[in-house]
Amino acid sequence: MNPSPWQPLSPEKPARPTRTPLNRERIVDAAMRILLDQGYEAVSMRKVAQALDTGPASLYAHVANKGELDQLLVDRAAADIELPVADPARWQEQLKDMMRSTLKVMRANPGVARAAIGQVPLGERAMDSTEAMLAILKAGRVPDQAAAWAIDMLHLYVTAVAFEESVQGASGWTMEDVESFVAAMRNHFASLPADRYPVTVALAGALTAGALGDERFEFGLQVLISGLAAMVPPEDRQAAPATP
Repeated sequence: MNPSPWQPLSPEKPARPTRTPLNRERIVDAAMRILLDQGYEAVSMRKVAQALDTGPASLYAHVANKGELDQLLVDRAAADIELPVADPARWQEQLKDMMRSTLKVMRANPGVARAAIGQVPLGERAMDSTEAMLAILKAGRVPDQAAAWAIDMLHLYVTAVAFEESVQGASGWTMEDVESFVAAMRNHFASLPADRYPVTVALAGALTAGALGDERFEFGLQVLISGLAAMVPPEDRQAAPATP
């Protein structure tokens, strides 16, 4: 039956906007934004769900728990690590370059180091990084067990440096604050009783040197990689010459 001329038609309901389907990529995008804007401690499944205008239960269909979310954040950052093709003649410098690249990535993504602490990175991009580093170690003829243990040690060193920097950064320290702190530490060491701490007093300047910049980080790289190079059997060292 046609409506009477005195019966107004009901207004057409506006169409609901189509939601972008939820997926793992969008979840990691949202989590990374929170990480960079508010820090690691702010990242939770509930907060990520709020950022995506959904409930936490929706996230669990794509990400099992907070631990897996941490893995995904680390893996997202690992995509930017430069992966060289292993060169036996440059293996030591290539390892240093990979570690420098990893530190650069962690500095660009404050909070990722905290997500990585205590984790074994198992994501695809993180595994690409591990594979590349193992290939470099084996190109340098580093023994199998030393190469395997070195992966954990090298990653832990870079992550610890980046984590310490992120903690300091979260404190809002300026360069002047850092300089003042270093000067205070130097004065403290120098003022200790020389009869009880003679070496510490004598090395007060050396103990606080290199606090600004990457001198200490580079020192650590040299110590770690020189130690690995010393483990290469003598008969294999000609096949894998060290970088001058």
